[in-house]
Amino acid sequence: MAFRGKEMMKKLLKKVGEKNLAHGVKEQLQKSIPDSKVVMNRAKRGLYAGRHIQFGNRISEDGGNKSRRSWKPNVQEKRLFSYILDRHIRVKVTTHALRCIDKAGGIDEYLLKTPYHKMDTEMGLFWKAKIEKMYEELGQMEVVFFSPEDEAKFEQGFKELKLAERAARRDARRQ
Repeated sequence: MAFRGKEMMKKLLKKVGEKNLAHGVKEQLQKSIPDSKVVMNRAKRGLYAGRHIQFGNRISEDGGNKSRRSWKPNVQEKRLFSYILDRHIRVKVTTHALRCIDKAGGIDEYLLKTPYHKMDTEMGLFWKAKIEKMYEELGQMEVVFFSPEDEAKFEQGFKELKLAERAARRDARRQ
């Protein structure tokens, strides 16, 4: 079952929410998803980086007889870590997409750098919109740096807190 670009847009807006999209992303999405583009079901569920099933001929050695065959992309199930979302994303990717992700410097950078018109899967568009929104929110956050002495005090406080929790658990087990 194939779906068209308009249906992809509706599903994406339903998943992400129109209010959660970064400024100008909806217009970019509408420009990059043509109305007539057909994407197969398999490609909805992963990052394929432009790789699809290819067709050709199998040629026999003896007689040169030709019969049709297909080459499927090398799809792997991987768990990739997103620093912006601060969690792992379980996704099906082609080996070509993995190389592109490594070259970009991680799944976040790959999704941010890849333009919308080259992102050919619904899942890729979904994660791209979500990460762009988070990236915009991170840009608006205020960053504070601490002196090394303050950091050492924080570390010591965390260690003492951990020790207190362990002692409380040990006392609870004894009772």
